[in-house]
Amino acid sequence: MQLLPLAPGRLRQGSPRHLPSCSPALLLLVLGGCLGVFGVAAGTRRPNVVLLLTDDQDEVLGGMPFSEYSTTNCQTGLQGKKLRQEHLRTYLEPSRTPLKKTKALIGEMGMTFSSAYVPSALCCPSRASILTGKYPHNHHVVNNTLEGNCSSKSWQKIQEPNTFPAILRSMCGYQTFFAGKYLNEYGAPDAGGLEHVPLGWSYWYALEKNSKYYNYTLSINGKPRKHGENYSVDYLTDVLANVSLDFLDYKSNFEPFFMMIATPAPHSPWTAAPQYQKAFQNVFAPRNKNFNIHGTNKHWLIRQAKTPMTNSSIQFLDNAFRKRWQTLLSVDDLVEKLVKRLEFTGELNNTYIFYTSDNGYHTGQFSLPIDKRQLYEFDIKVPLLVRGPGIKPNQTSKMLVANIDLGPTILDIAGYDLNKTQMDGMSFLPILRGASNLTWRSDVLVEYQGEGRNVTDPTCPSLSPGVSQCFPDCVCEDAYNNTYACVRTMSALWNLQYCEFDDQEVFVEVYNLTADPDQITNIAKSIDPELLGKMNYRLMMLQSCSGPTCRTPGVFDPRYRFDPRLMFSNRGSVRTRRFSKHLL
Repeated sequence: MQLLPLAPGRLRQGSPRHLPSCSPALLLLVLGGCLGVFGVAAGTRRPNVVLLLTDDQDEVLGGMPFSEYSTTNCQTGLQGKKLRQEHLRTYLEPSRTPLKKTKALIGEMGMTFSSAYVPSALCCPSRASILTGKYPHNHHVVNNTLEGNCSSKSWQKIQEPNTFPAILRSMCGYQTFFAGKYLNEYGAPDAGGLEHVPLGWSYWYALEKNSKYYNYTLSINGKPRKHGENYSVDYLTDVLANVSLDFLDYKSNFEPFFMMIATPAPHSPWTAAPQYQKAFQNVFAPRNKNFNIHGTNKHWLIRQAKTPMTNSSIQFLDNAFRKRWQTLLSVDDLVEKLVKRLEFTGELNNTYIFYTSDNGYHTGQFSLPIDKRQLYEFDIKVPLLVRGPGIKPNQTSKMLVANIDLGPTILDIAGYDLNKTQMDGMSFLPILRGASNLTWRSDVLVEYQGEGRNVTDPTCPSLSPGVSQCFPDCVCEDAYNNTYACVRTMSALWNLQYCEFDDQEVFVEVYNLTADPDQITNIAKSIDPELLGKMNYRLMMLQSCSGPTCRTPGVFDPRYRFDPRLMFSNRGSVRTRRFSKHLL
């Protein structure tokens, strides 16, 4: 595949995604806003950044090879029997997991975050949060549809010009390269089709709509290119690897670069490369404590799941888990090729590499077969590994981070003044560089607006109207009133999650994850009422936050002070909970 930058003739003068290559001395004159922490000394260049983003890769249930498991977590087997010991050993053995090279080349060479979260457990809202550094209530992408603002005209007009790649290109002089899945509705005819290239990208190789491995179309700098089903030239993960290597070979040597590589794996349809289709034959989905049990005292959508699951459902999710791991083997190859090429070109020591996912995933937890969208750890917690200049190897951080922090952190690396942005997130560059006595957040917001129409599904007449993502046995993974917001709190003394649903019940779920890491017992009715009230108030504040107000001290932060004035809007009315029913 020939690598070409965006054609200058296609772009208006001054476009953020078309700046002429120039010397570091000239960049000093025109890009003074991006010198920041690193500065630009004579003969040096600001660090490069690579962001590797997988699709639906969880951290809790074995999405990464270094996830911690114990035999007590994996005891429940098919129909309640223990897994055979050889199967258990296969599951737990690090050498039999799919991302060994990724762990060695990024995790062991840098920092692993054990408490990394997404603000919404769904592809498009989460990816929008990565790009904008904002919570969903501020970027207004609420689901995977055009109506939900996923790659809509409104998104393109209001949010795309202010994404961190656009700032890197227009204000910091970075070459910017994108390859892979962008947003789920990218390429839709009603949103400009594949000719639309978002502001901020020098090189654009974007997948039309949702993840596929074969028979897809790419937008190559705004021009469609169809791919078939020939593994050697069409397998998408490998195509992304090859075009990324081409970029490293042919990019300008006078500008720093930013690369975002967004793989289809391990998203469905879970099509593995031919050489990996027989891998992990003795691997099963984790049988942790919340596997195949009834979701007692949970939201009605969780309670409607059938327990125990049918044998066919369990076989289906086991097969899905196995195939997901198989697709990640090609991601592992991509990471190895990329790191080796960076080393070969002499760029590795001046490059930060981030590895993460857009959301988690579940396979049988609370008897829900497979999907994401839920408020529990398996859907909102993701892997995050970072290596780069100034990061000591083999570090683990327990600091609470979210994907809204990626944009601010990368801009901070580029030396951009974060006070000039409207981002909700925080730069965790000080954490990466080992800062001591660092003041950090103690909570993050998680919010989701359920998908589904207020009509009965004819295939599942016994269920309430508005359900969606239903399986043949009428177990549904989503509904229009599966709309919730949560405060995920982590401090020296507390590890809590407080959630409220926007439904007729105004249902509340609260979990003490220190005592109950599998979130089996909802303690909403037994927790201290005063604490419950504080969490309710904090949730209300976070749902209305924007920019700096999203970074105010949480309930368990020593700096926290209750301010009754914040209960009121600027017009003097009582502030109310903010569940969006339509785009703002």
